[in-house]
Amino acid sequence: MIKVASYNMRKGIGADRRRNPERILDVLAEIDADIIALQEADRRFGARAGVLPLRLLEDHSDWKPVGFRMRPDSMGWHGNAILIRKSASVVDCCPIHLPALEPRGAVMADVDAAGLAMRIVGMHLDLSGLWRRRQAAAVMAHVAARADTRPTVMMGDLNDWTAASGCLRDFGRDYRFAETGPSFHARRPIGRLDRIMVSQDLRIVDCGVHASAAARKASDHLPVWATIAPR
Repeated sequence: MIKVASYNMRKGIGADRRRNPERILDVLAEIDADIIALQEADRRFGARAGVLPLRLLEDHSDWKPVGFRMRPDSMGWHGNAILIRKSASVVDCCPIHLPALEPRGAVMADVDAAGLAMRIVGMHLDLSGLWRRRQAAAVMAHVAARADTRPTVMMGDLNDWTAASGCLRDFGRDYRFAETGPSFHARRPIGRLDRIMVSQDLRIVDCGVHASAAARKASDHLPVWATIAPR
């Protein structure tokens, strides 16, 4: 089995409106997932530097970022990043360019972790329902076009409230959702904006929302997690 998680970390800005990368790392340590998809992991302007300093990850965590090398100081692509255990290996990785009115993107990595060969996709989709559906189609087309197939986990902030329509229905044709529960707003979660989906060759053993006291302060989203295993 392997544990995955998705977290919109809001650029490290917590409920007190202060940027605190150490607080984000504390929340990740509480979850202790093998693979983590982050959203809003880079600053929005300027060099778009990563919010979590690489030295902080190296010295005080068990994770390393997947290196997409899109910008010298960024951890990911349009704020999307993937962390994996230091013991895991990256076979391949790439950004996924999405159709959008405002800057949006996704990232994909083929990872060997905890004895499993996985394909991981992290994303942060648009606020517009029409563009979300176009972006979901682009993500699924990108994965389907790969020459090889791997058990696939898709995670991220999908910005969609209704499971029966829109991009969630589109994803649901080929992927199964982990029933993690509401994750937004962190102080009083009512929206299931953050999602974890798996391909049909994976099963969801357990899942949930990480609602610790630290997580309620660190961002406006709560992290979601799932334990998965091959079928």
